[in-house]
Amino acid sequence: MSGTLLDQHDVVLLDLDGTVYRGGELVPHALESIERVHEAGVRVRYVTNNASKPDQAVVDHLIGLGLAAERSEVSTSAQAGAAVLAEKLPAGSRVLVVGSPALESEVDALGLVSVRAFADEPVAVVQGLFNELTYGDFAEACLAIRDGALWVACNADRTLPTERGLLPGNGSLVELLRAATDQDPVVAGKPERPLLDRAVSSAGGAEPLMVGDRLDTDIAGAVKAGMPSLMVLTGVNTPRDLLEAIPEERADNVSVDLRGLHAPASEVAIAEQPAWSVSVGSGLELSARGDGDELGALRALCAAWWAAGSGPVEVVGTDDAARAALRALEID
Repeated sequence: MSGTLLDQHDVVLLDLDGTVYRGGELVPHALESIERVHEAGVRVRYVTNNASKPDQAVVDHLIGLGLAAERSEVSTSAQAGAAVLAEKLPAGSRVLVVGSPALESEVDALGLVSVRAFADEPVAVVQGLFNELTYGDFAEACLAIRDGALWVACNADRTLPTERGLLPGNGSLVELLRAATDQDPVVAGKPERPLLDRAVSSAGGAEPLMVGDRLDTDIAGAVKAGMPSLMVLTGVNTPRDLLEAIPEERADNVSVDLRGLHAPASEVAIAEQPAWSVSVGSGLELSARGDGDELGALRALCAAWWAAGSGPVEVVGTDDAARAALRALEID
């Protein structure tokens, strides 16, 4: 019998928003799933593109939700953004911060000097999500970027999942500055490598697994970093999104939630499934045999379609079991 997915890895990188929690609520089964990771002796790194909070605030939030967490286990895009700046700039360089006090602190902690105005002659701009930003903050950044300042974005997530639904993310505000400056930023967070590389290095991991809900950040980041990934269906992206994903955003495994970490590796892998038969014609036709569940159908569909093509596809169930699975997955 094959081991679990977790058995193959020595560090698990967990996205937060949409994977572990949604705003102030834990995702179902997150608590017991993460506790089992710790019990197995596998290291955990909470890897978040949210740059608005200091790492201790993230720890406090996780503890408040009932999880055991330490500062060493948290890697934020604010830390990654500041690290990118420190690699490119001499100590004492002035950096215009478009973001939270937490982002300012990360910049200052690495020997740079955070400022808030173009008149302070910044040589770089760093941008992260903060709900108190004003038009004036973006005006100052626009002037600095147009004057030649290095522009680093902590992340480029267009949306942020919360208990209220999807809200504008830092990527939406990056687009504002991109439109105003005709420039593109260096991105530190997922899907770029700095944040993930930093997290793996801090854990001393050799066999990491990235776990997340977003194809364009979590899964694409894993692909760029050359590490396997598990997509969970508790956040932004849907089964159809996964089926129609471009090669750069394709997960290796998929599960409903974090319980997939403890499932047999062969059962969560995107591959042919013994209970489902999939044929590819002018569209994609699914026929069922046995009593497989809908996630097995999704894994089989992805394996078949990714081998044949990519992008939008018509999916047809050819018997009652298949049609029921497609309805449950909302890809009929």
